[in-house]
Amino acid sequence: MSTESDLPQGETIRVEIDDNRIAWLYFDRPEKRNAMNPTLNREMFAALDALEDDDRVAVVVLTGTGDSFSAGMDLKEYFRETDGKPRSVQHRVRGEGTNWQYRKLLNYAKPTIAMVNGWCFGGAFVPLVSCDLALASEDATFGLSEVNWGVTPGNLVTRALAETIPTRDAMFYIMTGQHFDGQKAADMRLVNEAVPADQLRQRTIDLALQLTSLSQWVVRGAKMGFRHSRLMSWEAAEDYLYAKHDQAILFDKDAREQGMTQFLDDKTYRPGLGTYATSAE
Repeated sequence: MSTESDLPQGETIRVEIDDNRIAWLYFDRPEKRNAMNPTLNREMFAALDALEDDDRVAVVVLTGTGDSFSAGMDLKEYFRETDGKPRSVQHRVRGEGTNWQYRKLLNYAKPTIAMVNGWCFGGAFVPLVSCDLALASEDATFGLSEVNWGVTPGNLVTRALAETIPTRDAMFYIMTGQHFDGQKAADMRLVNEAVPADQLRQRTIDLALQLTSLSQWVVRGAKMGFRHSRLMSWEAAEDYLYAKHDQAILFDKDAREQGMTQFLDDKTYRPGLGTYATSAE
C-alpha cells in the first residue's frame, strides 16, 4: 500500500493505492455523510488528475469513508454561503463540481468503478453515473429528496438518470422523493450489481483485477468508443470506432498479436470464455 506522503490528499478526500494497482479515492467527510462542498470538488479534480498520470494505477475506485458514498451537495456551502454573491461566484462554484463529476470522469483515461457503500443522494448521482461501472451494497440507500424541500434536482442529476434508468423509474423517484435500496438500484440498472455489504469490497477488487488483466489501451478504446459513438450517426460512428480500434493496436501491438496467436494458432483459449495470457509461453 502506498504511503500518504506520495499521494494526492486533501481536507475532504483520501487516496490509497494498493498492490493490485487499484487506487481507492474516498469522499472523506464522514461527519457530513461525505456531502460534496466546493473544497471537495477542487480536491477531487486534482486527485483524479494526478492518478490519471500515475503509472502505479490501472483502475480508480470512487467510494466513501464510513457509512456513506455521498449525501450529495452540501446545501449550506452551496446555497447559504453563495446567497447574495455575484453570479460569477455561483457560476464558478457550479463549474468546479461539473468539472470532475462529469467532464473529467466521463473522459477518464483509466477504468473507473463507483463502489456505493451506503447513502447516495442527490448530486452524488452524477459521479456515480459518470464512472464506467458501479457496484453497491444491497442495503445502500439511494434517493432524490429535492422535491421534499422545494427545489428540483440540482446539477446534472436528471440527465444522469436519463442516461441510466428507465423513464418510468426516473420520473417516479424524481417526482416523489422516495428512496430505494441497492438491490432496486441494480434492478433499474443504476448500478451493475448489488451484493451483501460484507462482500462489497472484495467484489470490487475482483472486478478491478479483471480490468487490470487486460490491455489498458484496448479497455480505454472500448469504453470511449461506446461513450461517444452512441451519440453519433451510424456513418460517423463507423469512422470513429475504427479509429479507436486502430489506435489501440498502434499503442499496444502485443495485445492483438498475442490474443490472435493464442486463439487462432495455439488454440489455448476461447475469447468468449476467458482472457488470453499476457505473455505467450
